[in-house]
Amino acid sequence: MFGEVCKQLSGWAVPLLLLIIPLIGIIRRVKVYEAFIEGATEGFQTAIRIMPFLVAIMVAVTIFRVSGAMDVCVSAVAPLLQGVGVPPDLIPLAIMRPLSGSGSLGLATEIFNTHGPDSLAGRIASTALGSTDTTFYILTVYFGAVGIRNPRYSVFVGLLGDLIGFLGSVYVCQKIFL
Repeated sequence: MFGEVCKQLSGWAVPLLLLIIPLIGIIRRVKVYEAFIEGATEGFQTAIRIMPFLVAIMVAVTIFRVSGAMDVCVSAVAPLLQGVGVPPDLIPLAIMRPLSGSGSLGLATEIFNTHGPDSLAGRIASTALGSTDTTFYILTVYFGAVGIRNPRYSVFVGLLGDLIGFLGSVYVCQKIFL
């Protein structure tokens, strides 16, 4: 019953928002169409402003993977991560996740195809994707959008959060599913 109600509500959520937002604007006497065009113009200008940063991070991630640096990093951290119980198949995911969302999703898909989504590796991969973030992508987009050139401690804190999220995913999944 509850699931069916949620399914119906989620199906109507977007159409209702598209109806309610202009109605609230009209009630408040906001020129809705002009406000929409102004917002779209700002969004387009932001997209153009961050484009060089996005291209740079995509090129860097591609070079990282193609050059074999990813394999070197996996070999370097594998003994340490395996020592704390991280399955070897998940180590590339742990390294790729802060760099690229699509790259890490591709690695997770590979884990699902190899082990199955309901396997321990699949569950850890799913939990890790939800518990970590694409730190370098976020820093690139948001810092690029506002013009921050010196990230200071943001990279360290972001990567530390990713490490804690990943190790927490491994720990929780092993406690729940083993």
